[in-house]
Amino acid sequence: MTRSTTPSHPAGPAPRRGRPRDAARDRALLDATLAVLAESGYGGLTTAAVAARAGVSTATLYRRWSSKEDLVIAAAALHGEASYEPPGTGTLAGDLRIVLRDKAAAMTGEPGRVIRALIGEAAHNTALAEALVTAFLRPLYGRVAEVVRQAVDRGEIPPLDDAELVGEVVAGPVMTHFLLTPQLPEDVDEATARRIADRLLPFALRAAGGTVGAQES
Repeated sequence: MTRSTTPSHPAGPAPRRGRPRDAARDRALLDATLAVLAESGYGGLTTAAVAARAGVSTATLYRRWSSKEDLVIAAAALHGEASYEPPGTGTLAGDLRIVLRDKAAAMTGEPGRVIRALIGEAAHNTALAEALVTAFLRPLYGRVAEVVRQAVDRGEIPPLDDAELVGEVVAGPVMTHFLLTPQLPEDVDEATARRIADRLLPFALRAAGGTVGAQES
């Protein structure tokens, strides 16, 4: 008689290996990365310093991210995920003012220091440069493009061939102003940043095809 090779009981699900990742611990490590980055820059950041700041071991960190670069890229992506509500003021001038003010404010204080540190390293780090484009630039350009499209739909401005490109033209000056200056981000308060954004608004309006005289206070 041939012995059956079929097991008498069906096999259960394969046991899960290891513990599931702790989202709170992941967030603590990414927040610690941004804090150390703001203090020490990319060159001075070490995984040991990040782990110590987060109160975990370096082994815990390396189970999540295999290198300093991967860790910083993940932190940059988190930093760029701030929630965003469309301005909805009803005018192109009002909407652009809010977008510019928000971006200018984000270039001050610790967030501004982080962005400076990341951009300095991105000049010779392709992976980080791509992460910055994804986390910071594309969302910003998209916000401007959406504001422009809404203005077109209202009949406030004529249709544009490339609304995304307008995002680059509008957002570029405010970022350049804060990045290419000897003044440190922590020395600029948000009220000053908003005033700078307001000075740039007329040029942003012209780039989008709006009328400067249509600005709102």
